[in-house]
Amino acid sequence: MYLHELLDSDSIVMSLESKTKDDVLEEMVDVLDSTGKIGGSETVLKAIVDRERIMTTGIGNGVAVPHCKTSAVDRLVAALGISREGIDFQAPDGQPAHLIFILVAEENNPGPHVRALARLAKLLSSKGVRDALLAARSPEDLLHIVKEKEQDI
Repeated sequence: MYLHELLDSDSIVMSLESKTKDDVLEEMVDVLDSTGKIGGSETVLKAIVDRERIMTTGIGNGVAVPHCKTSAVDRLVAALGISREGIDFQAPDGQPAHLIFILVAEENNPGPHVRALARLAKLLSSKGVRDALLAARSPEDLLHIVKEKEQDI
């Protein structure tokens, strides 16, 4: 399973409107809902917010990976949002998140969820990859970058 297979141009927001973590979580869940990837945006939003309360998903270096498991999906789904201004996700390094990947997994199949988190961590550990994603001009460019860079991990 590759990250680029979880994303499509409709699930990528090149310029998030939200300014706060709560608002960006809602905006990203709305993206998943509008693309038909989830069944029940309220259920997913609650699961994401509950997970975020346990421990922040801001991982540092300008990246956040909000994620949850819920019965509102029957497979792993994802979306990506870019915040030019940055969103405070209380990352360990204190830096705002500019790349926000949201992952929503089915409750009883943790394998794909864990593998996707590991792939994201590897992919986004590279400053070059992060910079390339932020410089992408369209969802299609961004997908191409993810697909190309994933081959290296």
